[in-house]
Amino acid sequence: MSNEPQQNSIFKVIGASSLGTLIEWYDFYIFGSLATIIGAQLFPADAGASALINTLAIFAAGFIVRPFGALVFGRLGDLIGRKYTFLLTLVLMGGSTFLIGLVPSYATIGYAAPILVLILRLVQGLALGGEYGGAATYVAEHAPANKRGFFTSWIQTTATGGLFLSLGIIVVTKNLLGAEVFADWGWRIPFLLSILLVGVSIYIRMKMHESPMFTKLKTEGKVSKNPLKESFSNKANFKMVLLALFGATMGQGVIWYTGQFYAQSFLENTCKVDFNDSRYILL
Repeated sequence: MSNEPQQNSIFKVIGASSLGTLIEWYDFYIFGSLATIIGAQLFPADAGASALINTLAIFAAGFIVRPFGALVFGRLGDLIGRKYTFLLTLVLMGGSTFLIGLVPSYATIGYAAPILVLILRLVQGLALGGEYGGAATYVAEHAPANKRGFFTSWIQTTATGGLFLSLGIIVVTKNLLGAEVFADWGWRIPFLLSILLVGVSIYIRMKMHESPMFTKLKTEGKVSKNPLKESFSNKANFKMVLLALFGATMGQGVIWYTGQFYAQSFLENTCKVDFNDSRYILL
């Protein structure tokens, strides 16, 4: 029996994986896009520029734990399967985003506000670290060997879609509520709306099955027993890890987040570009 899936199956797998990735990156992006407003809510009114800097530090904390998320959920995927690990990362990511929208301001609970948001951002980062690699693995294990690069590339494309979706919802919400209301409590709405998107993705992913390749490996007892040891003790594998991390991913990350997040902050806070206009420029 062939392990290569039918085309319809491949398209469903790509759709389910890409939708989840889009939603999870949407969750991630709205925090970065609203950093100025969130900083004003989480820190004292007289904090000035330090409020934005501290908020961006909280945002960065999610990136620090992402590699650990990849390690934890990658191993979990080997133990309990890709499907249920997928669901777990999605629930953690979406749940954290929803709860950020409910955290009281500094005026209500003091410094407990930024501490709570920091904890939720760390959970977000862990979940996203597992989600992105898990989605790529899930698609690759379904895809024909000669098309794995092409099919997994759709995941990266939908990550960009998460940015567009987040900016679009933020602009629409602000225009509907007005600048004053949006800065007061309306900024929470994009966070709270994420629960609807997560619900749709959970529904779709519940209908998916384990990849034929993973099922075959598990049946034959060939699933990696110690992936960390295999990755770092083997010279060839370790070389590939270093090349991917420092040769490609690091540079891409600097360009990506400078262009998508710092550029917006620079336009809005330094150049004093209008709130909506700064987001239209990014779009």
